[in-house]
Amino acid sequence: MTASRNAHDLLALAVRAADLKGGEDFVALDVSDQMPFTDVFLLVSGSSERNVVAIAEGVEDALLEAGAKALRREGRDGGRWVLLDFGDLVVHVFHREERLYYGLERLWLDCPAIPVADLVPQQGAAPTAGE
Repeated sequence: MTASRNAHDLLALAVRAADLKGGEDFVALDVSDQMPFTDVFLLVSGSSERNVVAIAEGVEDALLEAGAKALRREGRDGGRWVLLDFGDLVVHVFHREERLYYGLERLWLDCPAIPVADLVPQQGAAPTAGE
């Protein structure tokens, strides 16, 4: 089984929203074979507690605007690890230190990575039609 089209669409929106708020070190994993309740994990890092919260709020706002409401939110108060569950997509926004400590990439090493580089606008690049 592979991640749904909806999961990929949500992923693209989430990556762009997180990038606008200063998100770093994006990793997307197709967990559809291992998880019955979601298709994709997006991992993103923030540089401070405030940045982590801003990234999470930016992602949630962008997906809500697109019609996807978060089913669950965890960890917003601490600003160290925020989890946003959108059904087909689960977004993990980490403070850099927590990301290293918990190492979700290592835990889900057997899951295929989904390329996200083309989803993040390049510095100084002009937006293309539809952006």
